[in-house]
Amino acid sequence: MLGSPEFPLLSKEGDITVGGAFSIHSQVSKPLLSFTNDPESLTCSRINFREFRFAQTMIFAIEEINNSSSLLPNISIGYKVYDSCGSTLPSMRAVMGLMNGQERTFDKTCSGKSSVHAIIGASESSSTIAMLQISGVFQIPVISHFATCACLSNRKEYPSFFRTIPSDYYQSRAIAKLVKHFGWTWVGVVRSDNDYGNNGMETFITAASHEGVCVEYSEAISRTDPSWRVERVVRVIHGGTARVLVAFLAQGEMDILLEEALRQNLTGLQWVGSESWITAGHLAIERFSGILTGSLGFAIRKTQITGLREFLLKVNPSQNPHSDLLREFWEATFGCSFKSKLYVQKQCSGSERLEDNSNPFTDVSQLRISYNVYKAVYAVAHAMHNMLSCGPNDEAGYQSCQWKDNLQMKEVMKHLQDVNFTLPSGESVHFDVNGDPAAIYELVNWQGNQAGEIKFVAVGSYEASIPNGEQFVMNEPSTTWASESQQRPQSVCSESCLPGFRQAVIKGKPICCFSCIACGAGEISNSSNPGECSHCPLEYWSNGDHSQCVPKVIEFLSFGETMGALLTAFSLLGASSTLLVLCVFYRFHHTPLVKASNSELSFLLLFSLTLCFLCPLTFIGRPTEWSCMLRHTAFGITFALCISCILAKTLAVVIAFKAKSPANTVIQCSAPLQKITVLSCTLLQVLVCVLWLLLAPPFPSKNTAYATERIILQCNLGSAIGFWAVLGYIGLLAMLCFILAFLARKVPDNFNEAKLITFSMLIFCAVWVTFIPAYVSSPGKFTVAVEIFAMLGSSFGLLICKFAPKCYILLLKPERNTKKHMMGRNQ
Repeated sequence: MLGSPEFPLLSKEGDITVGGAFSIHSQVSKPLLSFTNDPESLTCSRINFREFRFAQTMIFAIEEINNSSSLLPNISIGYKVYDSCGSTLPSMRAVMGLMNGQERTFDKTCSGKSSVHAIIGASESSSTIAMLQISGVFQIPVISHFATCACLSNRKEYPSFFRTIPSDYYQSRAIAKLVKHFGWTWVGVVRSDNDYGNNGMETFITAASHEGVCVEYSEAISRTDPSWRVERVVRVIHGGTARVLVAFLAQGEMDILLEEALRQNLTGLQWVGSESWITAGHLAIERFSGILTGSLGFAIRKTQITGLREFLLKVNPSQNPHSDLLREFWEATFGCSFKSKLYVQKQCSGSERLEDNSNPFTDVSQLRISYNVYKAVYAVAHAMHNMLSCGPNDEAGYQSCQWKDNLQMKEVMKHLQDVNFTLPSGESVHFDVNGDPAAIYELVNWQGNQAGEIKFVAVGSYEASIPNGEQFVMNEPSTTWASESQQRPQSVCSESCLPGFRQAVIKGKPICCFSCIACGAGEISNSSNPGECSHCPLEYWSNGDHSQCVPKVIEFLSFGETMGALLTAFSLLGASSTLLVLCVFYRFHHTPLVKASNSELSFLLLFSLTLCFLCPLTFIGRPTEWSCMLRHTAFGITFALCISCILAKTLAVVIAFKAKSPANTVIQCSAPLQKITVLSCTLLQVLVCVLWLLLAPPFPSKNTAYATERIILQCNLGSAIGFWAVLGYIGLLAMLCFILAFLARKVPDNFNEAKLITFSMLIFCAVWVTFIPAYVSSPGKFTVAVEIFAMLGSSFGLLICKFAPKCYILLLKPERNTKKHMMGRNQ
């Protein structure tokens, strides 16, 4: 039981009555409950100057409207102001008083009408909800100036509720974006243990998780909590590692939290506040400067109300000598008393000047919530103006209203929902379908000036009603913190991973707590705190610190590298040596030794050997479409020509020493046979190469499978069958040549042509048999090097074994260069 309703603290009669419920007192007594006596009435104490200013702002707006000739011209507005004491029980008592009046007699007929047509208040979400549980049944519109709980936007539960302050749904999301903007991913949160704090913090935590912000701890306090609970909350904050504290607190909870924080020396935190306390002037004092300087938070945009300060300065107990509230306000302001008591040091005269005293009541520099009260009163006035069809009525053009004796609350609600007007400040006032205004905030920063005073400086804005969605904007590149030399605070659970590393969640901890693991080969991370490393494209590879993808190293056997230069040198050396031998043979072409070696075939063989030595040059350098086709066909044809020449010489030797016909006949038959052998064997290889080029020619390709960190430029064979057919044909010719030479190995010793061919073919076959496994197993450019080495090795073997002994005789032993010696008859 609440006890008997009290009289309104401030009231005035009028045609239309607007009720007001403000937390004029901030402390509620808890009477002892007894089962034998009637419970005592709740009593409130400790006047709240800021809330008293809200009540006086409501009265100011009503008086301004009453003096207006354009708004409700012939209708007067009265008011009744009750004290909600910032608590639910007094709020219920206040709304009962506003609805029923203060009469305690039972002999009157119930009219079913409320004594007020609309209610302005209350200042807390929980108190407003308690009021709506009662007033909503009778559809009495309630317009709050300070109740921000997002739960109040539920039209099904609170159809008669309106407000001139945005919902906490937007403020909570704005705070989450603010925290993310400054890179604070590890925060602690403390909230009021009521609808305002619990709903606002729930929205914040949800929005923060979407922004990648983690909450280390979440604590709740109430102004009625015992001191040990508040001490425990401050100890939790003090022991946390988060350097940013989001305080979603009403002023009452903020007051007791700061007192305990001051006692425990809680410093070094970045405070992020809600609109309820972020512009509270009584907190911006030197006593709390070490704790709160640098605080950030969103607040309602401030505005000037013309004439309000002058109206407030006129408040005096003489306005209503019977008002206990005015006397209490006066005594609290000037520290005096109207009662004559011995222990009173100062007696109030009533002639003290408010302009000589500075307190939150007379401070109109931060008119934010007061302006919401002002807007709420004007919203009610415009709704009533439209409902009463106020407009020009007489010939003189004076406006008047059509008064209705039976004003239905439901009709008042309808016109209030549709209200849309512009205040003298230029701001448009209207409500959405949920009874909420447009969500527009200022980002306020607590900055100290040279005089040591804390000023509320607007450093950004947040608007949720723009067409493209929410917008958060910083006015300045950086916010001024506690001092010019102080760095922006850092608050993270884990330091950001450097480029080249990725986050790895630590088991059992929030996602903001992670370890940094280096990206693997071919992976990069070039942004802070990547969840995963990204793979480089196929032709790119990660750099040394895995911060960016760089083109892979292009690898091929080039003329500029050591191995390529050496192979080129050996190739040119072989070609030069072969040409030198050719010159020697040409110089001695008339001698018996050269004639016995079949000079035509010898010259053709030396020419083909020269081409075999030059063929490796086509394998060195960047592969192109033409070089790939040239290198393999040139290799196959030149070596086929070379082996064909040796095969023809071998056949000539075998025929010459195995034939039973006369020598002249053998010589006449062997010459055409040698030419046919060379031509047919070479043309057959040419045919194989042509078919290979027509059906599936070699082409340049990029091999990324063997070495992931580099690209190997190579010539794809096109058709492996074509390559092995060319190589196999050369091997077939070499084996045939070796067999024939072996059969003719017992010719006269002085004519050792067959022996030289046998030995040279043995080296040739050994080189190419060794080449096959080496070629298959060699990686990258070494595959080409092995192939070149096989060509050079076999070519040098042929050159040395075939022509070195003959050059020795031609140049150093000319006495052995005779026909007799060639025929083995020198003895």
